[in-house]
Amino acid sequence: MVSHFPKFVPPSREGIEKRATQRRISSLSLLLIPFLFVVPAFCAAQQSPLDLDGNAAKPFSSNPGQSVVLLFVRGDCPISGRYAPTIQRISREHQKDARFYLVFPDKSETPQDIRKYLHDYGYSIAALRDPDQVLVKQAHAQITPEAAVFDAKGSLIYHGRIDNLYASFGHARSAPTTHELEDALQAALAGRSPSSVEVAGVGCYISDLQ
Repeated sequence: MVSHFPKFVPPSREGIEKRATQRRISSLSLLLIPFLFVVPAFCAAQQSPLDLDGNAAKPFSSNPGQSVVLLFVRGDCPISGRYAPTIQRISREHQKDARFYLVFPDKSETPQDIRKYLHDYGYSIAALRDPDQVLVKQAHAQITPEAAVFDAKGSLIYHGRIDNLYASFGHARSAPTTHELEDALQAALAGRSPSSVEVAGVGCYISDLQ
């Protein structure tokens, strides 16, 4: 009598080890799935500008429908310090129309350093740390001091120098003859584009710029 059942062939040792390896890989993949969602979220949290208490800051979503002005400064940049009175005057004159932030992009500047800087120059403007240069990239900032004006829709309409007080590093005019930041801010408040959208400034280069 002829049997119609297939002949049983015992699995080889290589086949058994291969299937065992595949099962281990599948189990490991299931364990790693949650981390695929956790890691990006963690990285995103790390890549936010921070207030001086270490909390994530959202200067645009926190001020819907309002123009936002970012002013990039460094504590060790003498030109940043020279512009303190001008920044304070402009922010004071437009405090009802726009929201101003001092942004410190240097990773080495601690909250304590920044608080001392604010105290020394008499600032009352909100200060943010930007160690991952999130705001630097959004504003296309290159140096300090530098201004970036965002309109009520959150669009960048101007970035560059505050005015032309400095002809070159170490050489200042007696008074500025152009006022790019104020012109851009007036344009933003009027809902139009400024005459200049980018004007290179004079100052200290932002370190670790990527």
